[in-house]
Amino acid sequence: MSEGRTLVELRPGKSARVVGCAGGHGLKCRLAAMGFTPGSRITVLNNHRGGPVLVMVHGTRVALGRGQAAQVLVQAEEEAKNGASDDAAS
Repeated sequence: MSEGRTLVELRPGKSARVVGCAGGHGLKCRLAAMGFTPGSRITVLNNHRGGPVLVMVHGTRVALGRGQAAQVLVQAEEEAKNGASDDAAS
């Protein structure tokens, strides 16, 4: 499982699962309150350079600043599917 990927690295239209959140206690609590908890499915709606990252999480659109989005660790759904099929083939 690739845990080194952050939310800011995903392109618009891509979906991923939240693996965890970095940062201090306050940021982790704020992100959890907005629905960024481990296992939550997110879809990137907008991720332009220099602007906020707009995502869909639990049916709600949420805009995160790039600094906050960089603290959200994710696993893209394609990676999860490929990892599962690679494990099954071994």
